Amino acid sequence: NLVAFMTLTSHKLGDRAIAKGDEVIAVAAGFPTTVNPIVQFGAVPVFVDVDLKTHNVNADLIEAAITPKTKAIMLAHTLGNPYNLEKVKALCDKYNLWLIEDCCDALGAEYKGKHVGTFGDIATCSFYPAHHITMGEGGAVFTNNSKLKIIAESFRDWGRDCYCEPGCENTCGKRFDQKFGGLPYGYDHKYTYSHLGYNLKISDIQAACGLAQLKRLPDFIEKRNSNFDYLRERLSTVLDFVEFTEPTKNSKPSWFGFPITIKENAVMRRADLIKYLEQNKIGTRLLFAGNLTKQPYFKDIDYRIVGDLVNTDITMNQTFWIGIYPGLCQEQLDYVAEKFEEFFWI
Repeated sequence: NLVAFMTLTSHKLGDRAIAKGDEVIAVAAGFPTTVNPIVQFGAVPVFVDVDLKTHNVNADLIEAAITPKTKAIMLAHTLGNPYNLEKVKALCDKYNLWLIEDCCDALGAEYKGKHVGTFGDIATCSFYPAHHITMGEGGAVFTNNSKLKIIAESFRDWGRDCYCEPGCENTCGKRFDQKFGGLPYGYDHKYTYSHLGYNLKISDIQAACGLAQLKRLPDFIEKRNSNFDYLRERLSTVLDFVEFTEPTKNSKPSWFGFPITIKENAVMRRADLIKYLEQNKIGTRLLFAGNLTKQPYFKDIDYRIVGDLVNTDITMNQTFWIGIYPGLCQEQLDYVAEKFEEFFWI
């Protein structure tokens, strides 16, 4: 996410470059790393509320948040469930905004027959060990814009201006025949830096792991989705007490987890259910930061909220999720369901 966002701050993008103080629309119900690059650069996140059925941005609230200072929309597909890309992309086109798709939990998900990550100007994917595929760590940036590709590679590679592939030199034929900044004419282009960049390259071993994992991705996705569907049916016995997420209309999720929200009228508390599940060796996770604006580190950060964050707060207080790892078998999923039923005295 850092590389993708910083790419859109490059001076090479002219007036479309995101500048310090510009606004980027996001949601507070998610993982910090979708928002942190905005803050770290000095732009201002503008939060709108989410839809409780999908746990994604409520796309109907976005237009009211757009101002002359808005430069981009940066959103994650929550737990593998695509957000309404049709509405979000239409707003980006209407107001000439960048769209950054965070696909860290949604590799392989589709919206209207197209993969997520192919709608935005730039998109990201994570290879953290728990995600759909892994290289041990790291991630990827996607774009079909050749200019953004070169800029993203520059930020990844120390900010270097040279775009030669590894092992190649002087592919432009002008390595010692150009003038940049205050450097002397002919200064080696290989050691000319046009961005304040990073060293975020993966190793060959990581790449080999990723290529091997890609071959297994279709099976991983199929099993995750199968586990999701099985749990949804098997846990229907507890629907008096909890609500399950719904796939976004016109989407084919690539589920990362199984979100559960305790109903407001339920007498049981989320904390009690989570403790019971953990005591029975069933791991749980909250929906990441819940409401980022309530996190300790956000205390002195400059941000803006449009409307209210009622559903974000419900997510913070009442939602959690359980895993659907492709290695889980039916016996294990039945065990999970049985423990839910025991807790709710069913």
